[in-house]
Formats: sequence, C-alpha cells, structure tokens
Amino acid sequence: MNKLKFVILCLMFAACKQSASSKEIINPENTRIEGSVFGTFYQVTCGTDVNYEKQLDSLFFVINKSMSTYIPDSDISKLNRNESIDIDNHFKTVFENSEAIYKATNGAFDPTIGAVVNAWDFGPEGKIIDLDSLKINNLMQSVGLNKVKLVNSKIIKPKGTFLDFNAIAKGYGVDVVGRFLESKNVKNYLINIGGELRARGSNKASGKVWTVGVENPNFNGTQSINKVLFLKDKSMATSGTYRKFKVDENGNRYAHIIDTKTGYPSKTNLLSISVIADNCMTADAYATAFKAMGIEKVKVFLEGHSELKVFLIFENDEKEFETLTFNGFGE
Repeated sequence: MNKLKFVILCLMFAACKQSASSKEIINPENTRIEGSVFGTFYQVTCGTDVNYEKQLDSLFFVINKSMSTYIPDSDISKLNRNESIDIDNHFKTVFENSEAIYKATNGAFDPTIGAVVNAWDFGPEGKIIDLDSLKINNLMQSVGLNKVKLVNSKIIKPKGTFLDFNAIAKGYGVDVVGRFLESKNVKNYLINIGGELRARGSNKASGKVWTVGVENPNFNGTQSINKVLFLKDKSMATSGTYRKFKVDENGNRYAHIIDTKTGYPSKTNLLSISVIADNCMTADAYATAFKAMGIEKVKVFLEGHSELKVFLIFENDEKEFETLTFNGFGE
C-alpha cells in the first residue's frame, strides 16, 4: 500500500553533525538512525547515545522473512504456494489482529484480497493479461479472511487464497521497533517507517512533544502541509491514493486499494486517511479499511470507536480539498 509521507516538522537536527556512518546523525540529546526497509525508508530518533542500527536490521530481517510477499522464501510466500510450514509469533500476532479488524469492519479490511490486487497490477506478482469480470469473479471465490484458520502454528486456507499483510505489517514493524527500544529503557523516541509513526515521550533536543504534519494529497508531486499536530504516546498511520491510481477512459480515478466486496479498485473522492491509535499496527490497518469504506460508512463506524482518532482529506465537487476530523484528532 502507498503511504503518504509524514513531514517531521521539528528542526531538532539543524545543529547536528553527520557522523562517520551515513545512517546515523548524533547531537547531545538524540540519536537518529536511517535506512531502507519494507520497500520504503525508516527513521528512528531516540533520546539515547546508543546506536541500535544492527539490532534494528536484525528485527527487520526477521519480519521480512515472516511476512514479505516480495521475498520468495518468506513464510507468507511459501503459504501462498500452499507449502506447509509453522508460522512464527510475528505472523501469528498480525494474523490474529487482522482477523479482529476484518470482523470489526465487516470485511473492509481483508488481507486475502492479494490475488485481486496482483491482477490489477498493484501487487508484487503483476497483472493478469486481458483482465475481465469473469476472471475477477473467479479470483474473488478465494477471497475472505473467514476462510483462513490458524490451528496451533499452522495456517489452513483454500489453495487459491493469497495472503498479503502489506496493509498492516509495516505498522506492526513500527511497533516491534518501539517495543525493542522500550526494552532498552529508551523512553523518548519517534519511529517513522514510510510515514507510519510511533511516538513516546518527547523530543529531548527541543524539550517538546514530537511534532509532525500531514501532507496535502497533491497530484502534481509537490509537497505542502495540511495539518500540524503533536504526537505523544500514540501511533499514527496514513493511507492515500494520490500517488498510486488508475484512470479510466472517462477520466475517473481508481484507487490502488481494492474493494473487498466487488474485486474492483475503489472509486472515491477520499484522498487521504490518517488514523491515530494506541499502536501502529491498528492505525495502519484501519487507515486501509477506511479507504475502502468511504466517508459515510467511516462516520458511522467511528461513532462506536472513540479510541480511533481520524483525519480525512477529500475532494469536493469543485475539485478542492476539504477535511473532516473525528474523535479529537490532533487535539
């Protein structure tokens, strides 16, 4: 899933010097580690003078080995080839949380939509040539997380079902890094993996709460900030459509997120969904689900889920940006 980049607005590194490592920037208060993971970037800023780069790389390796659909010998790739394997605790945690959110959203969040995502050329395995309604209907026969079961350490699923945790695993990776830092008694940190954030404590360099911003969904590739907010002891994820979409012969834009009920790309004026939750895995999954649900269903859903704080950016009839805020997002 293509995520909107959050812009970290603090100027806490203005006076920092570049260390010998190209990934590490150090000042008297913070250590910052940067790199690439999960097909995107990561930045970890924490109030410690210890460099945990090697430990983070090890964590990322294990998560990728478990759930990356882009790695042929990962556990999830083997399962999608119908090989029998024992899954690890990372996979189990993500699967169980996926089940819970699948049920809560009435299937709007569904990791089994992967084969259809591939068919529309939005996934790792490319598109089906001459895609038509018959082929989509055939693919949809294997869609539905309710058809997949976890029995001890085994995943039981129909042969045609393709699992894809890309809409939740990145957020889970953020949480794994956060828990690791906390195990090292790091109380102040900001983790950013491809725009998915987890913040604890405050920015020791500035002495203030972590400050972040949500980008406007500009189709021309320019960057501008729509909303600035403080993030303290929470996680935030954003799902957007303005960088990855298809346009039909009538000029209609179709999002890269597939409607789990129809098997077709979502057609919507909803361009950006930001979700604040206690953990990033939850925020990540709901940001995807809300994109598929649309504005009106999201409004109804959030009436019963005050624990989720949500910010929507959408396009009105005049092609102008409008926003909606729910449950005190950014307050």
